[in-house]
Amino acid sequence: MSDSPTDETGRIDPDEQRRAVRNRYARIATDSDSASSTAESNSDGDCCDDGDGCCDADADATDSTELGYTDEDVAAVAAGADLGLGCGNPTAIASLGEGETVLDLGSGAGFDCFLAAQEVGEDGRVLGVDMTPAMVEKARDNVRENDAENVEFRLGEIEHLPVADETVDVVISNCVVNLSPDKPQVFREAFRALRPGGRLAISDVVMTAPVPESVRSDPESVAACVAGASTVDELEAMLSDAGFVDVAIAPKEESAEFISEWDDSLDLSDYIVSATIEGRKPDADA
Repeated sequence: MSDSPTDETGRIDPDEQRRAVRNRYARIATDSDSASSTAESNSDGDCCDDGDGCCDADADATDSTELGYTDEDVAAVAAGADLGLGCGNPTAIASLGEGETVLDLGSGAGFDCFLAAQEVGEDGRVLGVDMTPAMVEKARDNVRENDAENVEFRLGEIEHLPVADETVDVVISNCVVNLSPDKPQVFREAFRALRPGGRLAISDVVMTAPVPESVRSDPESVAACVAGASTVDELEAMLSDAGFVDVAIAPKEESAEFISEWDDSLDLSDYIVSATIEGRKPDADA
């Protein structure tokens, strides 16, 4: 654990938090590119047999089928977009329809965006926003790999979305909102971007027990989706305050199985669990 400035609640400075998150995911993007290049140059398939660290990019990953994706989902997207960094499958709860416009908060290498693009079809559109330049670059490369002409990636923070008012039908996200130092602002921005009647459907972690202070004040733990989680009650209040109705948050107890593997020294499933988080922007005439 590293020493970092904290506020009265024991949480780290917001700028320090953003820097830790950006650095972590830049490393993951770069390492995954290096691992892919090395794997391609080792045609005999023994890339990781000699312990040379060429597969370090997988150290942060969870098998996507554990997160709720099907084998068909994984096979439907070209290699390189699925980094196994989420804690659920937001596209499974979003009920996407043909022609809809989807916004993915913290889109990473684009896996959920490409799955969403297949759901909304040629008449639909998918926009991913990520604050890590290396991830955005990787995602844009993956657009070509997936021949996804209806997918676009933009560099930006989820607290200040580079998206016009009332232009999207659905907001999705996968284990990213917990990384934000200003979650209420994230939900206000999502609400602003949604058209009347639009919906929010995200997967994230929620806190079930107080996280130890040594973890809560550690930038790496925050960046690893561990220390920044909020309780269900806190999230419900944030969503309601932002204007959402029909708020529903459903913890997934079965997620303890993969969350317990996220840290070698601490069973994180004692403190956090994955959940589906849903809400709706009221209709214009409501």
